[in-house]
Amino acid sequence: QVQLVESGGGLVRAGGSLRVSCVASGGSFEDYAMGWFRQAPGKEREFVAGIGSVRYYADSVKGRFTISRDNAKSTIYLQIDSLKPEDTAVYYCVAGLRYDRSEPTDYNVWGQGTQVTVSS
Repeated sequence: QVQLVESGGGLVRAGGSLRVSCVASGGSFEDYAMGWFRQAPGKEREFVAGIGSVRYYADSVKGRFTISRDNAKSTIYLQIDSLKPEDTAVYYCVAGLRYDRSEPTDYNVWGQGTQVTVSS
């Protein structure tokens, strides 16, 4: 199966933008549905965005987050615009063989996470 490595997190001011990336290796990237989850301090892990047969988003990020993938580079991206302090979290890249799902248990491969911190 694939292994995932995220990058691109950092400290950003509210209203700013950031793009996080996730590179996959060791498997057939094209076969996997991919996505992003996040976990804020003291909160449960939550679905953010997915890309399988379609792109889909959590209601809380629609219009601000854009997920994309580049199969030639075995990479997915999450473009985050109009950042808010409540977007502060560790962002995890995920891969799974069930398409268009949004539960953590639907994804069996997880990256180590990248921290996004938004200052007010």
